[in-house]
Amino acid sequence: MSEHLSISKPIEFRERVAIVTGAARGIGRAIALALAREGADIIVTDVLPTEQAVAKIRACGRQALGLHCDVTSSADIATLIERAMGEFSHIDILVNNAGIAHRSGLEDTTEDMWYRDIDVIMTGTYRLTQAVFPIMKQQGYGKIVNISSVSGKIGGAVSKPTDTAESLSGRTGPAYATAKGGVLAFTKWVAKAGGHYGIYCNAVCPGPVETEMTRGFDYSVESLPIPRIGQPEDIAEAVVFLASPAANFITGQALNVDGGMVMD
Repeated sequence: MSEHLSISKPIEFRERVAIVTGAARGIGRAIALALAREGADIIVTDVLPTEQAVAKIRACGRQALGLHCDVTSSADIATLIERAMGEFSHIDILVNNAGIAHRSGLEDTTEDMWYRDIDVIMTGTYRLTQAVFPIMKQQGYGKIVNISSVSGKIGGAVSKPTDTAESLSGRTGPAYATAKGGVLAFTKWVAKAGGHYGIYCNAVCPGPVETEMTRGFDYSVESLPIPRIGQPEDIAEAVVFLASPAANFITGQALNVDGGMVMD
């Protein structure tokens, strides 16, 4: 049985190389550190400085390369792939995590806001995946994990600003929900295209997670079956599973990591 059609195995990332976008802080950094803990070498990309994340990965005894990459820039992505292949010669895991969010309502969402969310979240996921797909195809192996959101399933998680002077809606806006929903459809398309080549593609759908994006908003998590706000590490461990050989019979799936907010 060839490697890319092998049965599931224990989590093991030695000699694997992972790209994690939006990994300078928050969920992305937690994902990068969790993959490194299990043995992967990591390419950390972000529009923010990556030095701290790189230092933490190297402290785990793994190789790390920090690169500036704006996922809306095809030139940045081309440079990223060139540097990654030059440094490591293969790319085994791609985690599409980079994202932004607006909280304006429909009537206050401008076209610039709409296109920005779509470009970073949905088109950025497409750009990176398109860039690594032929590499993974030639290798006969690849794990792609896209960070979507429960917002892409239910049209935005309900919340309210903790500051009563906050003028924005608590719910993420229509562009964010649309982009995250698009990521889910794209995940399924890539899974169907890649399976015969040993390329697995799945998504993780976080609920409320304590990051810069959710700070200042109350999600009423006390009403959830698991009554707490999520932490970046909760998302990271789900990504580790889907990116690992433990998930070798799973593709095209969207895993909710949300304390039970959405059950489907």
